Amino acid sequence: MSAMKAAVLHRPAPMETRPLAIEDLPVPEPGAGEALLRVEACGVCRTDLHITLGELKPLREWVTPGHQIVGRIERFGSAVPQDSLHIGQRVGVSWLGGVDGTCPLCRKGQENLCDHPVFTGYSVNGGYAEYATARADFLIPLPEEPSAESLAPLLCAGIIGFRSLRVAGVQPGDRVGLFGFGASAHLTIDVLKHWGCEVYVSSRGESHRALARERGAAWVGDATEKPPAALDCAVTFAPSGDVVLAALGSLRKGGIVAINAIHLDRIPQFDYDSLLWGERQMRSVANMTRQDAKDFVAIAQQIGIRPQTTRFRLDQVNDALDAVLRDAIDGAAVVLP
Repeated sequence: MSAMKAAVLHRPAPMETRPLAIEDLPVPEPGAGEALLRVEACGVCRTDLHITLGELKPLREWVTPGHQIVGRIERFGSAVPQDSLHIGQRVGVSWLGGVDGTCPLCRKGQENLCDHPVFTGYSVNGGYAEYATARADFLIPLPEEPSAESLAPLLCAGIIGFRSLRVAGVQPGDRVGLFGFGASAHLTIDVLKHWGCEVYVSSRGESHRALARERGAAWVGDATEKPPAALDCAVTFAPSGDVVLAALGSLRKGGIVAINAIHLDRIPQFDYDSLLWGERQMRSVANMTRQDAKDFVAIAQQIGIRPQTTRFRLDQVNDALDAVLRDAIDGAAVVLP
């Protein structure tokens, strides 16, 4: 094919204006070190919403968002070692689409904090399209089962949720709080249950709370409601500073709150003595590494993680983002081109 359909964001705007336009574009050519993918599915992430609304500063004149891509390799650009990849292979693409490999943080093994990163669907075009290109060394090999629709949410919601558990220092058997229960948390809880953790969920929206009960939470409460037991650690998923303080106030001494958000409204002034003293910590979660992706995909296969999904056609991508904005989706939204 020489042309494709793609969702294009020319300028950030409120969702009621339906800012993404479906356009006919040339199928992109893979450059050196890249592969061309035929997109099978692309998950919808709240980060895509931040980009669309302009809460993240635009980096391009226009962009095709989407960074939870399941696709099949159509062809390679030049200089791609093909010892581990082949035409027709199912692979995934996530938010972190490339790093420079030479900055001080990359040299320390912290590629998720690279000074010159590539972000899929933000600094380069993403997966709300029929075809996409990606760096071959950042492709994530995926199994043939389950479906592309079920695999797509694993590629950011799942991986970043898994990294959040690492940042929060979760140990098997811990009491863990999840504050917010959307696309990422509803996958993260499966890992926690596998590790024998006791999970406490605070979330707005009765349908989200019902899903948390279905997924095995030991206790479920409202968005900033304090769990009945002191937590060893917690992860916040809502982009709200009030939720961060609620999580911090639920910790035992020495506990950690991992903030799983690329954008946060603000953190209110708070009392140090009662909330932070006692070597409690707040830590942000920034991106993911290729090792995080490899480890999470392996554990997802091992324990059979299956996200709850709602599917949308490519021409319904504005509806999908609006549903995420309104918290109208239980689980994850997925766009199928």
